[in-house]
Amino acid sequence: MKKKQLKATIKKIFVNHGLSASHSAICSEAIINAELVGAPSHGLARVMMYCQRLKKKLINPKPKIKIKYISKSISYVDANNSIGFVAANIGIKKAIDNAKKTGIGFVAVKNSGHYGLSGYYAEQAVKKNLIAMCFTNAPPAIAPYGAKKSLFGTNPICFGAPISSKEPFILDTSISLINRGKIRVAEKLGKKIPRGVAMDKFGKLTRDPKKALHGVQLPIAEFKGSGLAWMVDILSGVITGGNHGGKVKDPFDDFSGPQNIGHLFIVIKPNLFVGNYNQRIKENIKRIKKLPKINKIKEILYPGQSKYRRYKNNLKKDILIPKNVLEDLKKLNAFR
Repeated sequence: MKKKQLKATIKKIFVNHGLSASHSAICSEAIINAELVGAPSHGLARVMMYCQRLKKKLINPKPKIKIKYISKSISYVDANNSIGFVAANIGIKKAIDNAKKTGIGFVAVKNSGHYGLSGYYAEQAVKKNLIAMCFTNAPPAIAPYGAKKSLFGTNPICFGAPISSKEPFILDTSISLINRGKIRVAEKLGKKIPRGVAMDKFGKLTRDPKKALHGVQLPIAEFKGSGLAWMVDILSGVITGGNHGGKVKDPFDDFSGPQNIGHLFIVIKPNLFVGNYNQRIKENIKRIKKLPKINKIKEILYPGQSKYRRYKNNLKKDILIPKNVLEDLKKLNAFR
């Protein structure tokens, strides 16, 4: 389907579920962006879930979002159970504004929900020639190292830095070996997941996505990955006033209440300490790209480079919608 048509369709779905036109446009933009960068697990496949939570009044379609100004650099956002895209959009924009004025923007968000791809927000800051770090926690999926039960989310870590290239440096990675969205997509499409990324509820490795979703995902680097997940839980949950310690509700399966996810955005002017940042980052990347390469590697890519190239390539194409996702959109009266 043509991107413009699909974007309008998704916007219409959210408007029909009570969101304002402006909030619906924010949601549609983020969802289509996920498709374009090659992350369908965070795109159209989640539209039905958002709408189900809106129908059950677990997402507030007309939130009264409040911003508390703690200092010229620090702001605190109570999203009033807004859909995550809207809350995060306000959070990153406020962090950018604060950083422009003082050199650093530090913004915490509470009472939010799943906001899609962290890199989408980091890139907004990078386009303004700012460094960004974004943190958000998620429903239980990872067991703390040494435990049998999952508690931490796949809790992504995201860092973005401006460089002279049009291809932004964006590191956006979950601390699990595979993000949970990919497992959900595999379940929806009836496909198996890679070996060694998850265990079933009995602690046995599985390639069955359904068993993985009811079991435990494995973190990167064992204890280190578990520690990073814990770090993100503190940064985006404990200090923001959001849910933490395994209390974030699964948006697909738990309709007992709002998620109350927390987000933390840190945005920094890159020339706070040295005035020649642009020259130094260019030199940094040039040195690394000149390193001798192993067999079959044509280019050493920095984080975000391949994703940007997918984005540019996908801009030239229509967006392919899997049959089961298309059925979901039809159920939402998307094409009437």
